[in-house]
Amino acid sequence: MPEIVVDRSIGDEAPLPILYRDEYIVVIDKPANLLVHRSEIDRHETRFAIQILRDQIGQKVWPAHRLDRGTSGVLLFGLSAEIASVLGRQFADGSVGKRYLAVVRGHPPASGSIDHALTRQRDDYEFQGERSSQEAQPALTHFRRLATVELPVMVERYPSSRYALLELTPVTGRKHQLRRHLKHIAHPIIGDATYGKGRHNRFFAEQLACHRLLLACTHLTFRHPANHQPIAVDVRPGGEFAALLDRFGWTGAQ
Repeated sequence: MPEIVVDRSIGDEAPLPILYRDEYIVVIDKPANLLVHRSEIDRHETRFAIQILRDQIGQKVWPAHRLDRGTSGVLLFGLSAEIASVLGRQFADGSVGKRYLAVVRGHPPASGSIDHALTRQRDDYEFQGERSSQEAQPALTHFRRLATVELPVMVERYPSSRYALLELTPVTGRKHQLRRHLKHIAHPIIGDATYGKGRHNRFFAEQLACHRLLLACTHLTFRHPANHQPIAVDVRPGGEFAALLDRFGWTGAQ
């Protein structure tokens, strides 16, 4: 099984790190705070992964899936609309393997599963027809605790504050699933402005120099759209995420 392991961080103007590329597909390490494509979410944004990658490799690309703006890590593109569609069907049928790393508030159990249905979320500009269902959809996430730390700092009402590094394996692919599931079990992801805790987010930003959502897609497995061989791509978090892992002594826990 081909496997590519890269450990890189990039600046705003640097090229996107390419983890795998052939005549059909390209896989990058998307930095945090970069939109995959142009969106009404932020009409003033001028940088998008699709545009940067297109200019970088000199040809059009089509995303096979997406990562939230704040999430970094493995992002897969097809080099034609047809190839992206084939890959997209793998995501839809659940045959793609995904793993994430996240830093959360508190100390969750050593392992477990979050089986909690999620209502469908749409952007304000997304069309909603008569058949558009608002019913909650099944959603399942497995997690494993990799490391913990307790800091002698009062962030909320306790004299110390606990945090943990989790490996997350989503079985389904609902919008914001990991962020919403971790909030559901009262262990929100650090840096999550929507589902997280503002006091902890501010503590990490002001005291630990970490201003990003601490969620990264670190592993992706899928079938090659042309020869059907399994492909596995891995990447370690870079930048502020990597610095935080080192600060907490969690580098070897990934």
